[in-house]
Amino acid sequence: MQIFGYSAPMDIDILRSFLAFVESGSFTGAARKTFKTQSAISMQMKRLEEEGGRALFAKDGRNLVLTDDGKLLANYARRILALHDEALGTLKAVGEHPPLRIGSPDDYADSILPQLVRRIKADYPELRITLTCATSSNLRGRLDSGELDLAILTRNPNSDEGYLMVHDRGTWMTAPGSTLIDQNPLPLVLFGEDCKFHTTAIDGLDKLERAYELQCTTTNACVIQALVRSDQAISAVASLTVPADLDAISHPELPELPAIDVVLMAAPQSHSLVTPQWLRTLSASIESP
Repeated sequence: MQIFGYSAPMDIDILRSFLAFVESGSFTGAARKTFKTQSAISMQMKRLEEEGGRALFAKDGRNLVLTDDGKLLANYARRILALHDEALGTLKAVGEHPPLRIGSPDDYADSILPQLVRRIKADYPELRITLTCATSSNLRGRLDSGELDLAILTRNPNSDEGYLMVHDRGTWMTAPGSTLIDQNPLPLVLFGEDCKFHTTAIDGLDKLERAYELQCTTTNACVIQALVRSDQAISAVASLTVPADLDAISHPELPELPAIDVVLMAAPQSHSLVTPQWLRTLSASIESP
């Protein structure tokens, strides 16, 4: 941006001296505010006028006052310095903090994780974030060991750990129009045994004396969805993780799946930006998809 005749970037230090004059009304006052000599201020103002090709000061009796051009430059100078200081302050604040390390189970990577990252970036646009997808048990271990700062986890409804983001229930997931529910044995694809829905599904089918075949287990939600989508198996998952092209169903021949709470957990020795108030704000910003 070119102001008056300034073809080169204006010196930030000179602009500070200029605004010190505007605020104090004299070179003497400006010198005190900027810890410079009066002659140094005078030389800076002379240079500012010479570079701009405009008179910025005029005599009013024994005092110096701003000309109309001086008043115009003062408006620009305030905006320039405000932006300059804001930029440096933001960079300094973010630069003082290491990357924020966040963990999430694979099945929440499409639903909750994007919302969480969006909110964090809104609060700290320059903050670097690293993401890890793993099982809840793995993520808990990484939180405890200090490898992660935050993690999205599931808890039992009667637990008070973490900061509640979403209350959800388990559901059976099938391909649209699938008749696998009538197949004997029932073909299943599930998350690993550390998943609450895995154990509940297996125990419930055993109690119902319903024959089933556990075709595979995996930690990857995309694998589960692909096998269900191709109508090779059904699965037990959190209802908020069911994609739009698959069906969430209940059936009298299938056991009811439990309710869960999805929470945000912080490491015992947490990141310098992480505070209880911020965690409450982040958690409250998450909407159930």
